[in-house]
Amino acid sequence: MPKTLLLTSFQTWMPHQRSNASDDLLLEIGQQNPSPSWHVLRQLPVDFELAPQKAIAHVTQLQPDVVVCCGMAESRSRLSVESRAITESEILHSTLDLQRLTAELNYTEISDDAGRFVCNALYYAMLKHLRSHQPQSHGLFVHVPILTDENRGAIVADFRVILQRLTA
Repeated sequence: MPKTLLLTSFQTWMPHQRSNASDDLLLEIGQQNPSPSWHVLRQLPVDFELAPQKAIAHVTQLQPDVVVCCGMAESRSRLSVESRAITESEILHSTLDLQRLTAELNYTEISDDAGRFVCNALYYAMLKHLRSHQPQSHGLFVHVPILTDENRGAIVADFRVILQRLTA
């Protein structure tokens, strides 16, 4: 039986943004016949309190095996699989084998810096929730670069491989 997967994306937060790359990526995946065990929570608000609240409420209801939160990183050129989330007093690590998850992917890297914005806050809250309430589940954060005509196919292909590996 395939594992249940929850994917999340964010809304835009700056006036110059026509879309959020994380949401663009989930739209692309959705158009490619996703597995019925994959669930999507799109366009979380870019808000330190509301984003974690909405995502965790969905996790509590769905009880997925894996949660993959996605956010946009305008300055990056590859998918960045985040190894950890940080607060002033604590560091939480993903329980997934990120080396295996990203092996042989050309447009994906492992990052140790989920930033200091809502992405990191969501990731930290999600990892903390899973650790306390669903220890059998795994959490991951993926930063998505701006999708262009040049990188879109490769980024989508790498992300699809990651999702397939997570649910195998």
